[in-house]
Order: sequence, then structure tokens, then C-alpha cells
Amino acid sequence: MEKPVMRPILIVCGVLVLAVAAFLLFGRDGMPGDNSPEAGFARDMATHHAQAVDMAFTIRDDDPAKEIDNLAFDIINTQSTQRGMFMGWLEQWQLTQATDQRPMAWMAGHGHGGTAAAPGPMPGMATPGELARLRAAAPGTPAEVLFLQLMIRHHEGGVQMAEGLLKLSTRGEVVSMAQKIVTGQSGEIKLMTELLAKRGAKPLPTILKPQ
Repeated sequence: MEKPVMRPILIVCGVLVLAVAAFLLFGRDGMPGDNSPEAGFARDMATHHAQAVDMAFTIRDDDPAKEIDNLAFDIINTQSTQRGMFMGWLEQWQLTQATDQRPMAWMAGHGHGGTAAAPGPMPGMATPGELARLRAAAPGTPAEVLFLQLMIRHHEGGVQMAEGLLKLSTRGEVVSMAQKIVTGQSGEIKLMTELLAKRGAKPLPTILKPQ
């Protein structure tokens, strides 16, 4: 006779659990919540883009060949604009730009970088040592080759992150941006690979999964 009494209690508990989960994922008024893939993507991609912009400014300071200068200029403009949009989304969603969550935590359980699901470094990011090498590289071909190699790998990481978001979100503006990143950075990877070949060099080992 107790089962009919317990069943409503269990249902209420289940509804409360779902409500808490929905708030964490979608926040108020259907906006993405703090732990959502959309928020994690916006935060991490903003950081990822900031490094790309920094590397592009570094190579432009070396007065590179015109084709490298044009590429760096495009990266600075495109990724600075996109980074501003990421920050605008977080403000619109009433979320902080900083977080205690580890990078790539929004991908936990879904895999990234061709490996298992635990949070970890954002894929494709240059190390402090690599950035120091880029700043210290001799102007001309040595600096251009290193820039292209680091930026190809960096773009590969950006493509991975954007493709990961596409598997986790249906939110229009975020999905549209992720698709643009996949298309735009894939095209630039092809261009940079060609620019490397003209300089007698090859990309670093790819971090992309085989298709």
C-alpha cells in the first residue's frame, strides 16, 4: 500500500533534478547556462582566438612577405571580430567571461583532439616556448615558416573545437559561427600549407583525426 504514496515523491524528485540540470545548461529564459557547451565554447574559443591574433601581430612586426602579411591581417581582423562576438554572447546570456571550469570541460564525455573525454588543454595552442621561438625567429623565411607551422596546427585545433560544438548544440547563432570557423579555418589551412611548400617546408604533424 505504500507504493502509491512513494511514486509521487519519486516523480517530484525527478522533476527537481531535471529542473536543476536544465538551469545549469540553459540558464534563465532559455539562454545557455554556465555549464553549457555554448558558454564553454564561447569562453575557450575567445582564448584560442586571442593567441592566434597575438601570433599574427608578431609575424607582422617582422615585415614579412606580402602574402604572409595579408594572411596575418585577415586573421587579426576575422578572429578579433569573432572574439568580440563571443564576449557579447556571454554578456547577453548574463554569464561571466572568466570561469573556474577547466578548458574544454564543455567537451567532457564527448571526446576532443581525437582522444577520450577528459577536460584538457585547448587543441592546437602554441606553448610558451613556441611563442618565444616565433618572437626570436630571424625575419624572413625562418619566421614565416614557423608562423605558418604554428598557425596551421592552431587552426586545426580551432576546427576541432568548432566541430565539437556542432555535435552538442542546436542554438542558431552559435552553430552558425562554428560552421563559419570550420569553413574559414579549413580554407586557411590549405592556403598556409601551400605557402609552406613554396618555402620548402611542411606542416607540423597534424592533430586532426583521420576522416
